[in-house]
Amino acid sequence: MSNNEAASLKRPAYLAMMSLGALGVVYGDIGTSPLYAMRESFESHGLEVMQENILGVLSLVFWSLLIVISIKYLTVVMRADNEGEGGILALTSLVMPHEREESRRHRWVLVMIGLFGTALLYGDGMITPAISVLSAVEGIEVATPVLEPYILPIASAILIGLFLIQRHGTGAVGRIFGPVMIAWFSILAILGLPHIFANLHVLEALNPIHAVWFFQNNGWNGFLALGSVFLVVTGSEALYADMGHFGKAPIEISWYVLVFPALVLTYFGQGAFLLDHPEGIANPFYLMAPGWAVWPLVIIATGATIIASQALISGAFSLTMQAVQLGYLPRLRILHTSESESGQVYIPSVNWALMIAAVGLVLGFKSSSGLAAAYGVAVAMTMVITTLLIHVVMREVWGWSSLTAGAVVAGFLVVDLAYFGANLFKVPDGGWFPLVIGVGIFTLMTTWKKGRSLVAARLQRAELPIERFVGSVAGHTPIRVPGTAIYMSSRVGTTPPALLANLRHNEMLHETVVLLSVQTRDVPRIPGAARADVWDIGLGFFQVVLKYGFMEEPDVPQALADITMKGFGVDPDDTVYVLGRETVLATARPGMMIWREKLFALMARNALNAARFFHLPTDRSLEIGVNVEI
Repeated sequence: MSNNEAASLKRPAYLAMMSLGALGVVYGDIGTSPLYAMRESFESHGLEVMQENILGVLSLVFWSLLIVISIKYLTVVMRADNEGEGGILALTSLVMPHEREESRRHRWVLVMIGLFGTALLYGDGMITPAISVLSAVEGIEVATPVLEPYILPIASAILIGLFLIQRHGTGAVGRIFGPVMIAWFSILAILGLPHIFANLHVLEALNPIHAVWFFQNNGWNGFLALGSVFLVVTGSEALYADMGHFGKAPIEISWYVLVFPALVLTYFGQGAFLLDHPEGIANPFYLMAPGWAVWPLVIIATGATIIASQALISGAFSLTMQAVQLGYLPRLRILHTSESESGQVYIPSVNWALMIAAVGLVLGFKSSSGLAAAYGVAVAMTMVITTLLIHVVMREVWGWSSLTAGAVVAGFLVVDLAYFGANLFKVPDGGWFPLVIGVGIFTLMTTWKKGRSLVAARLQRAELPIERFVGSVAGHTPIRVPGTAIYMSSRVGTTPPALLANLRHNEMLHETVVLLSVQTRDVPRIPGAARADVWDIGLGFFQVVLKYGFMEEPDVPQALADITMKGFGVDPDDTVYVLGRETVLATARPGMMIWREKLFALMARNALNAARFFHLPTDRSLEIGVNVEI
């Protein structure tokens, strides 16, 4: 077999494996909405379960899946990948202002909007596991009401177990969950088909005129019902955020081959069942199944809802890593869980925070109907923000004409704003929760970004250009000791405060002094050949700049070992890393409000140690403290 033939066989096999993983991670949220979406569309707004309303809701469901998922996200938004990475923060990085850009103020408004959309997804990541698992476990009530008191404890235990396995990585979780989701979507289709064949009249809902008649017949209640119909497309932002875990092609294959057909069949099956049994609206998903199948269905549904939670959990990990690398969150412990897919990460602190929130929501709201009132507000707002950002990408990255971009975005906004408006009325009943979480995360992100800027500005005032420092060393030669000292500093071309402090107190320098800056660019990855820039300043001084993408974990010793510049070399056994550790002091000086300065100081104290973040050897790392007033 030739190498080309082997490669051609390997590619389909790899694509199939990744599609299976994507099915197990990406589509869980969308795939478990049939458990509660139809019920909530009627019961939450007091709609009469009659033919006209059933066909209207089904029409809205079908066209929402087609427009929002198939057209908006899979066809348009997922084209806006930042070198393979997706998610609203990756999208935001595409519109970030450049140094010489004239419209910097306008661009930073867009960046702030994108950051707020990112923050909102954390609230969604807390609600999704809670509502998904709870809605499945509630099927126990249909099977046997005797176990009703145990529903909340069972749901809580399942959630805790889900978060405990996250450390094994998204890929491993996806391979485990993929076969389960194949079974789940197959069951969805099988459940719906008999009812559709028994009442083919339900297929009339494919005609969008039924959606128009639905609004005409129900008026204001019809509009409010959009807030529940919207539940069928929740998970679309997670789909985009998880693109870096699996790639665009596997996500598209999974959708068109299995997910979309299965969802349409199960929703239309529920509609056909309700046409004949309107009293089944209390729980149409479980009630349309044969009596003998309820318990097996509860078990497989519980497994599927556990998987549904995975999309938002994985998305939260990806977004957090991007935020840390782009400087919007302090350093956190980030673990890479795959050797082949760099986007697959696990962040313990985020994992435990999501777990506590999800269990708390289950115990606080007590039912999936209660959680449905809180669900959707954050997602709908994020979808509007995504549409606004994608318009900029259409015009400036893809080069679309203003007419074409405006027409496409206008079409998306009609749908997005309708859903957002309907979801706003959920705020008093629980929709406030994801908004509060979003505002809190946004405050943390902007406070950290602004605080780091203030610290840099304060340090810059006392900066000494490295050329002047080297010149002073030439005139007053200090003692030079064997070995290499690497001083890490964020500012290129300046003398690190730690270097000045060391010379002042110890009156000596190493034979080789490396001034090292690590920079994160607004692209996911930097090729190894372009990783390092090195300048020989003279007298044994070198300036090194290491560049990383926002989806890469900096490994400084490895990057230094890979540098092949003549005359430059780092012996790991004869090298010390010197880091400056700023102790931030909140003061009344102009900067931020005092409460934000105190918040920033708290975040700085709890940030991951720089030596661990950059993978420096702990036995060869030295920190020199500097007080900084902001």
